[in-house]
Amino acid sequence: MSDASEDALILDSLERFLERAVKPQVRALEAGDVWPAAIVAEMQALGLFGATISAEHGGLGLGAATYAKIVERVSAVWMSLAGIFNSHLIMAAAVERFGTPAQKAFWLPRFASGEMRGGLALTEPDCGTDLQAIRLVARRDGRDYVVNGTKTWISNGIHGQVFALLAKTDPAAEPRHRGMSLFLAEKGPGFTVGRKLEKLGYKGIDTAELIFSDYRVPADRLIGGVEGRGLQQALGGLELGRINVAARGVGIAQAALDAALAYAQIRKAFGKPIAQHQAIQLKLADMATRVRAARLLLEDAARAYDSGKRCDLEAGMAKLFASETAVEVSLEAMRIHGGYGYSTEFPVERLYRDAPFLLIGEGTNELQRIIIARQLIERNPV
Repeated sequence: MSDASEDALILDSLERFLERAVKPQVRALEAGDVWPAAIVAEMQALGLFGATISAEHGGLGLGAATYAKIVERVSAVWMSLAGIFNSHLIMAAAVERFGTPAQKAFWLPRFASGEMRGGLALTEPDCGTDLQAIRLVARRDGRDYVVNGTKTWISNGIHGQVFALLAKTDPAAEPRHRGMSLFLAEKGPGFTVGRKLEKLGYKGIDTAELIFSDYRVPADRLIGGVEGRGLQQALGGLELGRINVAARGVGIAQAALDAALAYAQIRKAFGKPIAQHQAIQLKLADMATRVRAARLLLEDAARAYDSGKRCDLEAGMAKLFASETAVEVSLEAMRIHGGYGYSTEFPVERLYRDAPFLLIGEGTNELQRIIIARQLIERNPV
């Protein structure tokens, strides 16, 4: 069977799962901010927690192009589900790209099966975009590192079991990134979950504060086995994360466009469907054009990632444009729905609440612009 045929089967299975197990429950689960345990179990059975992990280690071994289609389709139904496996797969990508052979052999099969799930623990209360300013410290003590500090806004923080934890192993290092290392931190003594963070949207996925107090992590959990490489390892995983966020943006925007297009042909004003009024047609045309452009940028970024080349320019462009598109198109869809767009009776209001998170997640859009500009200059020297 060809790769294309295999991908088609995976996407077909995904569509049936979303139609059967997710769509009927989204409204209630989202309204109650309930972690979707039964849905997560089905995602595990589908292999989504191993989507981009190589087949050698028990994963599906999907390329970024197919993975982006999965994320888009999931996000069109309920974006929160994409976040549950995205953070997990960024952690897995860090191990697969930079881990020692022993780390890969031990952890990746467990990540791929979903037996061990988790995410990325980077952000701190006083440090978001500027990761070099983190304060969480890991000090070597015999065969362990002793960790003290706090992380916040950590996806899967409550229900995850292990996290790729960015720490300062040499707080005095200059430049600062040379003193940063990435560990696989499994829950245990000294590792506690603080408060659950309440959010405007992006409900269902647990977002929490993680507190480390004299937490001991074995030295063999240092990814790659060498100190001082943590920031590069974390940023390498974020390329895939930004493709995921771009795909979420496309999914939300497409769902909003579909809802607006359908509603505009049913709702009548001044004796005819509002889709026949030029003001609405102009909105629909602009919405559809932006969605199409966002998807093409996403596909371009996924191809660059699959080629093995550095793709922070392409991933940054896709993330920037697709997330802005999700916000704009969801707002226009709400306007087309009129008062019903502001009602929880229709999914448009949820899309509108979920979309702004994409402007911030995996690096703010202001940061994306800086990354894009720097890469343009670097790739086009005079």
